[in-house]
Amino acid sequence: MKDHEPSGPRTHALLADGTTVCIRSVAASDHEQLQGLYEEMSPENLRLRFFLASRRSAEMAADRACATPHAGYCALLAERTGQVIGLAEYDTGGTGTEAELSIAVADGLHHRGVGTLLVEHLVSAARADGVTSFTADALSENQEVLRLFADLGLRTARRFEGPEVRCTIALDGDDTYLTAVEERGRAADVESLRPLLRPTVVAVVGAGRKAGSVGRAILHQLKAGGYIGRLWAVNSAATSILGVPSYSCVSALPRTPDLVVVAVPAAAVPATAEECGKAGVRALLVVTAGLDADQAQALLAACRTYGMRMVGPNCLGISNTDPRLCLDATFAANHPRPGTAGVAVQSGGVGIALLDGLSRLGIGVSSFASLGDKYDVSGNDLLQWWESDGRTDLALLHLESFGNPRAFSRTARRVTRRMPLLTVDAGRTDAGRRAAASHTAAAATRTMTRQALFTQAGITATRSVGELLETAALLHSQPLPTGSRVVIVTNAGGAGVLSADACAEAGLSLPTPTPELVDDLLAVLPEGAAIGNPVDATAAVTEEQLGDCVDRVLRHPGVDAVLVALVPTAVATATGDDLVKAVTGRPGHHPKPVLVVRLEQALPVELLPRTGGGTVPAYAEPGSAARALAHAAHRAAWLARPAGTRPDLDGVDTSRAHAVVETYLAAHPDGGWLDPRTCNELLGCYGIPQLPWAWATTEDEAVLAADRMRGADGRVVMKAHWPGLLHKSAQHAVHLDLRGDSQVRAAFRDLQTRFEGLLTGVVVQPLAARGTELFAGVVQDQVFGPLVLFGLGGTATEVLADHAARLAPLADHDVHDLITSPRCAPLLFGAEGGGPVDLQGLEQLLHRLSRMASDLPELTEADFNPVLATPGAVTVLDARVRLLPRRQQDPYLRRLR
Repeated sequence: MKDHEPSGPRTHALLADGTTVCIRSVAASDHEQLQGLYEEMSPENLRLRFFLASRRSAEMAADRACATPHAGYCALLAERTGQVIGLAEYDTGGTGTEAELSIAVADGLHHRGVGTLLVEHLVSAARADGVTSFTADALSENQEVLRLFADLGLRTARRFEGPEVRCTIALDGDDTYLTAVEERGRAADVESLRPLLRPTVVAVVGAGRKAGSVGRAILHQLKAGGYIGRLWAVNSAATSILGVPSYSCVSALPRTPDLVVVAVPAAAVPATAEECGKAGVRALLVVTAGLDADQAQALLAACRTYGMRMVGPNCLGISNTDPRLCLDATFAANHPRPGTAGVAVQSGGVGIALLDGLSRLGIGVSSFASLGDKYDVSGNDLLQWWESDGRTDLALLHLESFGNPRAFSRTARRVTRRMPLLTVDAGRTDAGRRAAASHTAAAATRTMTRQALFTQAGITATRSVGELLETAALLHSQPLPTGSRVVIVTNAGGAGVLSADACAEAGLSLPTPTPELVDDLLAVLPEGAAIGNPVDATAAVTEEQLGDCVDRVLRHPGVDAVLVALVPTAVATATGDDLVKAVTGRPGHHPKPVLVVRLEQALPVELLPRTGGGTVPAYAEPGSAARALAHAAHRAAWLARPAGTRPDLDGVDTSRAHAVVETYLAAHPDGGWLDPRTCNELLGCYGIPQLPWAWATTEDEAVLAADRMRGADGRVVMKAHWPGLLHKSAQHAVHLDLRGDSQVRAAFRDLQTRFEGLLTGVVVQPLAARGTELFAGVVQDQVFGPLVLFGLGGTATEVLADHAARLAPLADHDVHDLITSPRCAPLLFGAEGGGPVDLQGLEQLLHRLSRMASDLPELTEADFNPVLATPGAVTVLDARVRLLPRRQQDPYLRRLR
């Protein structure tokens, strides 16, 4: 038998019980273990697998799996600590699109999700190979495997044939399948985090006998914080540290810890992790910084080999304030206050700022993780933990990178419907992208991509840690507004003006009070009050009058929120009034948010206790209050929006598109920009409307092409082409408004002369009608996936930078946002009196562009500029597409980082 190595990479993933397995292709060297997998099965399980209890079947099955790989066959195995525990295979038998599926799981490991996980990975591999369905035969009494097929989330049909059942599983997975995979992943993820975030035994390796070490500081925090479980130190030179028993090594501990804190020098980290793994430890917190590449690789390898989850390295630590646990495994100066906010950061400094800020506000923390270099546990893991922990109602993230943004986006969309999810958009850009070849790539910045992710996932993205805390204070304490209509009530005109400016700048609206509201307020406010927006109650307003005013404004149906801007006055001091109590001193809660601005306030934001329970946020600056309220209004609007749908598109031929891509890349192994004919064919696969055109390589061919392309007015356009030509106008490689054969010949000779040695031909098109010139494009981001851009087109597209962006695949409301977000949007809706353009055609174009980008990972850039929009049609006048030979990983496949 020919020996061969696994053909694919090793992928680690979580089982239902939170343990880790490795999924990989089968190699010839696995024969002995695979045969043993079957031979160790009980006679009953052998009969259910092979329909007979023959030991010969074990050898034959191992022979088949370990044979030299051939087209249409794929075998994946699951192994744990080097032991094979499951196998899944498919074989098309030469049919190409339908494959026979078989599964085997080791005795004693059923109901752990081994088979389901293997099938998920097999489904992903099969789709990439063009397989559209699995078939599998099972005995009707084999309820376990039949339940596995039924619970996959894929369409499954059964046909009974005597004692056997033939199952057909369609692989055209939709959102139902992704949701099922996501739910299985969430349950496994949460289970894997229990040893990390709810440990019953903790050990600290590297706690020094003298003050000054990070390990000792964490040990002190654990003890001083009142950790409920068993706590030990590991230090060969001491029997006790800070009154905590110390042992020489991890293996010498009285019990195996759930969690080990690793605070040893970088060189000792891999060996410590290996020791922990061999001892059966389930989770590591590695605070050590400065690991080199080899040390980092060895650390992660130990975690994967032994199935340990890890936070870090190079991090501040973790905490869980649940009073049943009181875990504070950080070296922050203060213990976090127990509360309801979940916090995950990469920067330890940002973590300390958030912990202190949330504690000061009284919101407190449910659990906290400083992820550091984020080798394993990520923000996505923490989101799923908070979703399930029963304590968290507010999630705060400060992440500098995303390992799997599309999986993160699906998780965030689900979680943020249950609780606010806030982050800081760090605003990092890749300056090199500005020098990219096409308009699309030049326009697509990393900031734009991140903002698209945040917007589509319903994440509240702030610009600073301070703004994050200010917004958290409002979302924690007040109901969401149902709109953006704000009334400002103030006792000082200047404070009212500042607040009005801040609200307008934040995108909030300031409605004019209705006559009924004006009369209502004049009845309770002192003489001289000005009833506009702001409502100037004057310095003479009393606490009672101001409270009545705020209550009446809140009851008005045309108001969504009230901002009360106050300054201390001698009048209020003399009368003993406390104007803040006009808001905080009245029992009962309004279903609308109320915010206070106190210009003399020392802290940026405070939460003021309210009579009868609850709090009211008070801000030192009107801008802070307005930004927080705008974030709350955006969240309310996102929650009110129904889940998006993606329309069924007619005229799409995905298989032909793949064939076009494969043919081009076979001839151009390094990829490149498509020639006009190939580009036209690819766009035709997706029904993308293009202006008619003809190709010519000689002067006479250009004349004939012009004769075919001339419209009613007889005018044509000629565009030069050569590989790599992108900005035709900048190169003066376009001739417009050509009339008659002589002008066509002259234009061709001009292009031929000026671009001698470059020109490979010309494109001749009819002169397009007048209309609005737009731009649409897509760029594949290696991390985030395809990003679709839309905005004003023509030669000034980069100068004006009037673009919006959303990540593909686009739902209907994503397309709506793309069309309405650019500054040029009013032109599309008939602002100049010419009537709206073909909006339905524009929506179709963007959906088809999104579908093309989602189907073809090799599509690196697509640039449609200009796109001509008229009341009757939307047409691509010029298109450029670049392909690269790459295959995209399945972003929703369950795998660890």
